[in-house]
Amino acid sequence: MLTLVIGQKNLSSWSLRPWLVLRRFGVPFREVNLLLDTPQFQGQISQYSKALRVPVLIDADLHVWDSLAIVEYVNEKVGGKAWPEDPVLRAQARSISAEMHSGFLALRQTWAMHALGKNPNVPLTQEAAADVARVQAIWTECRARHGAKGPWLFGEYSIADAMYAPVVLRFNHYGAQLTPAAQAYAQHWLADEHLQAWIEGARTEEGTRD
Repeated sequence: MLTLVIGQKNLSSWSLRPWLVLRRFGVPFREVNLLLDTPQFQGQISQYSKALRVPVLIDADLHVWDSLAIVEYVNEKVGGKAWPEDPVLRAQARSISAEMHSGFLALRQTWAMHALGKNPNVPLTQEAAADVARVQAIWTECRARHGAKGPWLFGEYSIADAMYAPVVLRFNHYGAQLTPAAQAYAQHWLADEHLQAWIEGARTEEGTRD
């Protein structure tokens, strides 16, 4: 069975992405949960990754790190089903996923991910507001083009949706003012059973530490 090493669910946006893909496509795995920003973390993560970061996917002797590399590996495990079948849509989905993977630094720094609670009193910087606008533009364009095929960015669920799931939680936590199209997509994500399972896991972890 695969093992996914992750950070705590309230905070670890990068861990959330492969966790969702594994759950969505029914790939069995066990979790190893590490607490970020603790004195023990460096020693613990060094057992799994020389990069010293979560997430890490372990498959026998193979260790795959970085969320995008992990979801690509999972995609191969499920016969390519985690990306759109059409090569044009697949290229577009990979493009917006790569943009999320490498960009939106101001948004990340201003609105850190929290799976729990609400904190609408953190103002956006000009740069972060531009990131929020760009995310909404991506969601709106994808939904306008592919909405007839299903509720996700490319109609059917893909890795691209998982890449933007932490942003959904950011927007929910900080009370982002969204366009109707972006709000509808965010609400669909928030009702998703797998994202709800992650949120419940975060609630359980927080309760354990109280």
